[in-house]
Amino acid sequence: MPAPAAGLQTFLAFDFGVKRTGVASGNVLTRTASPQATIAAQGAARFPAIQARIKEWQPDALVVGIPFHPDGASHDNTRRAQQFARQLRGRFGLQVFEVDERYSTTEALASGAWDADAASACIILEQFLRSLP
Repeated sequence: MPAPAAGLQTFLAFDFGVKRTGVASGNVLTRTASPQATIAAQGAARFPAIQARIKEWQPDALVVGIPFHPDGASHDNTRRAQQFARQLRGRFGLQVFEVDERYSTTEALASGAWDADAASACIILEQFLRSLP
């Protein structure tokens, strides 16, 4: 994962799903993430909600969880999440970081999260924030 440019402080993270997209916000100072309302929209219909979140939170960059099989192999959802990350870059002009999100949903469900999608987005963002120098 490339190191973020100096000055990036706040982030919005997404746990992409075909039907729902989990969202979390966080920052470098605390290295923690907070769940936000999950976006229950499909296809291009999700982008107005994402645009509203970006306007509200004014993040410096975005983070997208990229799912892989346990052995690291990609699958259909891997390619869908990577396409989603490219769409975010193109639509919003922000830097987008991709994070391996294997087991984030399993971890969220095991913790008893009331919204597994938002909890997964938090796990993804906190993993990203921990990786920063």
